[in-house]
Amino acid sequence: MKITLRSIMFAASLALPLPVMAAEFTDKQRVEIGEIVREYLLANPQVLEDVSKELQARQEEAETRQRESAVSDNADELFRQKADLVVGNPKGDVTMVEFFDYNCGWCKKGLPEVLSLIESDKNLRVVLKEFPIFGGDSDYAAKAALASQAQGKYWNFHLAMMGHEGKLTAANVDEIAVAQGLDLSRLKKDMEAPDIAATIARTAKLAQSMAIGGTPAFIIDRKVIPGYLPKDGLAAAIDEVRKAGGCAVC
Repeated sequence: MKITLRSIMFAASLALPLPVMAAEFTDKQRVEIGEIVREYLLANPQVLEDVSKELQARQEEAETRQRESAVSDNADELFRQKADLVVGNPKGDVTMVEFFDYNCGWCKKGLPEVLSLIESDKNLRVVLKEFPIFGGDSDYAAKAALASQAQGKYWNFHLAMMGHEGKLTAANVDEIAVAQGLDLSRLKKDMEAPDIAATIARTAKLAQSMAIGGTPAFIIDRKVIPGYLPKDGLAAAIDEVRKAGGCAVC
């Protein structure tokens, strides 16, 4: 079937409101519309690619808006939760939050980037969020890390566990705890405290609200950055906040 003037005019009627379409088009006409659309798309496959790109862009824009709204709604829980470890400058002008798992390879790859960023940016405040997405041993490690705060050894314990090569098991966690000078019996007891599980549950709920399903994930003011990002990328996002006048919610 050739695309004639009549066909073009007929196809243009697709712009009519749905009730008008239903009232005006016969079954035969609907079949013809389908044929016109099919022929046009076969002749112009770029249209499908353009539509796909536009759909993806709209979905990403909607997801960004949803994430930014979730960050604003949960700012205190994200940036100022007392149970979270803060490193860098506690009074820094910009706060970066990291969601991580001790068995996440990309989190371990990104650790030197984060440490270098803290070293070079003396006005950066970093909040660590225990987000054990792999369960089991990861959950055990997260509980142990949070419980180690009672003995004042979280940071070194955290670095040692992140530096462990290969899968981190519960047995590895215990060995590292002893090597870092932690009282293992006390640590295990503190790990069972209700507030430890509650902290991890709150973090999981926060992640869900921002559509974060993996690690690492970074939040810099209103911006959510899912996945690994080198130091330069993180620094650029931090600079954007400063150039815009500073933290809006962090």
